[in-house]
Amino acid sequence: MRILLTGGSACGKSTYAETLAVRLAAPRYYIATMRIFDDESQKKVDQHRKMRKTKNFITIERDTDIHLIRLPQRSTVLLECMCNLTANEMFDNYGNITDVYDKIISGIESLASQCENLIVVTNDVGSDGGEYDAGTREYIKTLGRLNISLAQRFDCVYELVCGIPLVLKGRLL
Repeated sequence: MRILLTGGSACGKSTYAETLAVRLAAPRYYIATMRIFDDESQKKVDQHRKMRKTKNFITIERDTDIHLIRLPQRSTVLLECMCNLTANEMFDNYGNITDVYDKIISGIESLASQCENLIVVTNDVGSDGGEYDAGTREYIKTLGRLNISLAQRFDCVYELVCGIPLVLKGRLL
């Protein structure tokens, strides 16, 4: 089963994703894509580690190149999250932008072929209507394309609003 979770910032996606994952087949892998840049990102990583401490996840910290991950069959994989992965892949240390759509889709397809269940967490970053610089606009466009592609390919798509999952595709698990 392939499940895509989307929604705004801090809407309960991570908590819901972990709740789903623990109900599915073990072993459970948590692919963490956040890069630690500052105290705030370190606090977020620490919070997520604490959230999953008792849930028997095997954590793989991989901020780029998910296509290199090798997993045993019949596992459940939680990829957290597309926003970080996309930014990490797109922007180098100098602000140069790379087209990463095919690389990320290939990486997710590789993960999906290796596991029984794949849960991917993403964000709805293009709906605020704000004005952004060219690099941010390209990021929003790329993440939007990725989200559309995953929604088409996946069995279930849920939007989280105030911690409540709304079914956009498939059925509620």
